[in-house]
Amino acid sequence: RSSSEPLPTRRQSFLNKMVRFSSLNDALRTISNAERRGFRQVLIRTSSKVIVRVLVLLQQHGYIGEFEVVDDHRANKIVVNLLGRINKTGVISPRFDVKVLDIEKWINNLLPSRQFGFILLTTSEGIIDHVEARKRGVGGKILGYVY
Repeated sequence: RSSSEPLPTRRQSFLNKMVRFSSLNDALRTISNAERRGFRQVLIRTSSKVIVRVLVLLQQHGYIGEFEVVDDHRANKIVVNLLGRINKTGVISPRFDVKVLDIEKWINNLLPSRQFGFILLTTSEGIIDHVEARKRGVGGKILGYVY
Protein backbone atom coordinates (compact mmCIF):
# COMPACT_ATOMS: atom_id res chain seq x y z
CA ARG A 1 0.00 0.00 0.00
CA SER A 2 1.42 3.38 -0.94
CA SER A 3 1.47 6.27 1.47
CA SER A 4 -1.00 8.26 -0.65
CA GLU A 5 -3.60 5.46 -0.57
CA PRO A 6 -6.08 5.91 2.29
CA LEU A 7 -6.59 3.21 4.89
CA PRO A 8 -9.76 1.18 4.43
CA THR A 9 -12.70 2.19 6.56
CA ARG A 10 -14.16 -0.23 9.06
CA ARG A 11 -17.10 -0.97 6.77
CA GLN A 12 -14.88 -1.68 3.75
CA SER A 13 -12.69 -4.12 5.67
CA PHE A 14 -15.84 -5.88 6.94
CA LEU A 15 -17.21 -6.26 3.41
CA ASN A 16 -13.99 -7.84 2.15
CA LYS A 17 -14.19 -10.75 4.62
CA MET A 18 -16.25 -13.80 3.76
CA VAL A 19 -18.42 -14.90 6.65
CA ARG A 20 -19.33 -18.56 6.90
CA PHE A 21 -22.80 -18.86 8.40
CA SER A 22 -23.44 -22.55 7.82
CA SER A 23 -20.61 -24.95 7.14
CA LEU A 24 -23.14 -27.68 6.26
CA ASN A 25 -24.73 -25.41 3.66
CA ASP A 26 -21.28 -24.60 2.21
CA ALA A 27 -20.40 -28.30 2.02
CA LEU A 28 -23.65 -29.37 0.35
CA ARG A 29 -23.53 -26.42 -2.06
CA THR A 30 -19.91 -27.24 -2.98
CA ILE A 31 -20.86 -30.86 -3.72
CA SER A 32 -23.91 -29.81 -5.73
CA ASN A 33 -21.94 -27.27 -7.81
CA ALA A 34 -19.16 -29.78 -8.50
CA GLU A 35 -21.74 -32.35 -9.62
CA ARG A 36 -23.24 -29.81 -12.04
CA ARG A 37 -19.81 -29.03 -13.47
CA GLY A 38 -19.10 -32.73 -13.97
CA PHE A 39 -16.20 -33.07 -11.54
CA ARG A 40 -15.21 -36.50 -10.24
CA GLN A 41 -13.81 -35.19 -6.94
CA VAL A 42 -14.43 -32.17 -4.77
CA LEU A 43 -12.59 -30.62 -1.82
CA ILE A 44 -14.73 -29.43 1.08
CA ARG A 45 -12.74 -26.83 2.97
CA THR A 46 -14.26 -27.14 6.43
CA SER A 47 -14.96 -30.28 8.36
CA SER A 48 -17.28 -30.97 11.27
CA LYS A 49 -18.94 -33.96 12.87
CA VAL A 50 -22.25 -32.95 11.29
CA ILE A 51 -20.76 -32.76 7.79
CA VAL A 52 -19.05 -36.14 8.19
CA ARG A 53 -22.29 -37.78 9.41
CA VAL A 54 -24.25 -36.26 6.50
CA LEU A 55 -21.61 -37.56 4.06
CA VAL A 56 -21.94 -41.04 5.60
CA LEU A 57 -25.70 -40.87 4.97
CA LEU A 58 -25.13 -39.71 1.37
CA GLN A 59 -22.72 -42.60 0.90
CA GLN A 60 -25.18 -45.14 2.36
CA HIS A 61 -27.87 -43.93 -0.05
CA GLY A 62 -25.48 -44.14 -3.02
CA TYR A 63 -25.28 -40.43 -3.82
CA ILE A 64 -21.51 -40.14 -3.33
CA GLY A 65 -18.56 -42.52 -3.40
CA GLU A 66 -15.78 -42.76 -0.87
CA PHE A 67 -14.62 -39.71 1.07
CA GLU A 68 -11.51 -38.99 3.07
CA VAL A 69 -10.92 -36.51 5.89
CA VAL A 70 -7.55 -34.81 5.38
CA ASP A 71 -5.97 -33.54 8.60
CA ASP A 72 -4.18 -30.23 7.96
CA HIS A 73 -3.79 -29.33 11.68
CA ARG A 74 -6.40 -26.60 11.28
CA ALA A 75 -10.01 -27.07 10.22
CA ASN A 76 -9.52 -30.40 8.34
CA LYS A 77 -10.58 -30.80 4.74
CA ILE A 78 -12.65 -33.55 3.14
CA VAL A 79 -12.06 -35.03 -0.32
CA VAL A 80 -15.26 -36.54 -1.75
CA ASN A 81 -15.50 -38.81 -4.80
CA LEU A 82 -18.62 -37.95 -6.79
CA LEU A 83 -20.86 -40.36 -8.71
CA GLY A 84 -22.99 -37.80 -10.58
CA ARG A 85 -26.23 -38.74 -8.81
CA ILE A 86 -27.04 -35.56 -6.85
CA ASN A 87 -29.58 -33.24 -8.44
CA LYS A 88 -30.25 -30.79 -5.63
CA THR A 89 -29.29 -30.27 -2.01
CA GLY A 90 -30.48 -27.77 0.53
CA VAL A 91 -30.19 -26.77 4.16
CA ILE A 92 -33.26 -25.66 6.08
CA SER A 93 -32.56 -22.69 8.32
CA PRO A 94 -33.80 -22.22 10.98
CA ARG A 95 -33.81 -25.87 12.02
CA PHE A 96 -37.52 -26.38 12.57
CA ASP A 97 -38.81 -28.94 15.05
CA VAL A 98 -40.43 -31.90 13.29
CA LYS A 99 -42.68 -34.41 15.02
CA VAL A 100 -42.95 -37.94 13.67
CA LEU A 101 -46.46 -37.23 12.39
CA ASP A 102 -45.30 -34.04 10.59
CA ILE A 103 -42.51 -35.76 8.59
CA GLU A 104 -45.01 -36.54 5.81
CA LYS A 105 -45.80 -32.83 5.39
CA TRP A 106 -42.09 -31.98 5.05
CA ILE A 107 -41.61 -34.80 2.51
CA ASN A 108 -44.40 -33.34 0.37
CA ASN A 109 -42.95 -29.82 0.62
CA LEU A 110 -39.27 -30.59 -0.01
CA LEU A 111 -38.92 -33.72 -2.15
CA PRO A 112 -40.00 -34.02 -5.81
CA SER A 113 -41.67 -37.44 -5.29
CA ARG A 114 -42.24 -39.99 -2.55
CA GLN A 115 -39.55 -42.51 -3.51
CA PHE A 116 -36.95 -39.96 -4.58
CA GLY A 117 -34.43 -38.36 -2.19
CA PHE A 118 -34.44 -38.02 1.56
CA ILE A 119 -34.71 -35.48 4.35
CA LEU A 120 -31.94 -35.10 6.94
CA LEU A 121 -33.03 -34.90 10.57
CA THR A 122 -31.03 -34.45 13.73
CA THR A 123 -32.63 -36.46 16.49
CA SER A 124 -31.80 -37.72 19.95
CA GLU A 125 -30.50 -40.84 18.18
CA GLY A 126 -28.13 -38.93 15.90
CA ILE A 127 -28.35 -37.55 12.37
CA ILE A 128 -30.64 -39.85 10.38
CA ASP A 129 -32.85 -39.74 7.30
CA HIS A 130 -36.64 -39.45 7.40
CA VAL A 131 -37.19 -43.16 6.67
CA GLU A 132 -35.10 -44.22 9.66
CA ALA A 133 -36.76 -41.58 11.87
CA ARG A 134 -40.20 -42.97 11.02
CA LYS A 135 -39.00 -46.51 11.63
CA ARG A 136 -37.62 -45.59 15.06
CA GLY A 137 -40.59 -43.33 15.86
CA VAL A 138 -38.50 -40.26 16.68
CA GLY A 139 -38.82 -36.64 15.64
CA GLY A 140 -36.18 -33.97 15.77
CA LYS A 141 -34.95 -30.88 13.98
CA ILE A 142 -34.77 -30.72 10.22
CA LEU A 143 -31.29 -30.15 8.75
CA GLY A 144 -31.90 -30.31 5.01
CA TYR A 145 -32.70 -32.47 2.00
CA VAL A 146 -30.96 -34.29 -0.83
CA TYR A 147 -32.28 -35.68 -4.11
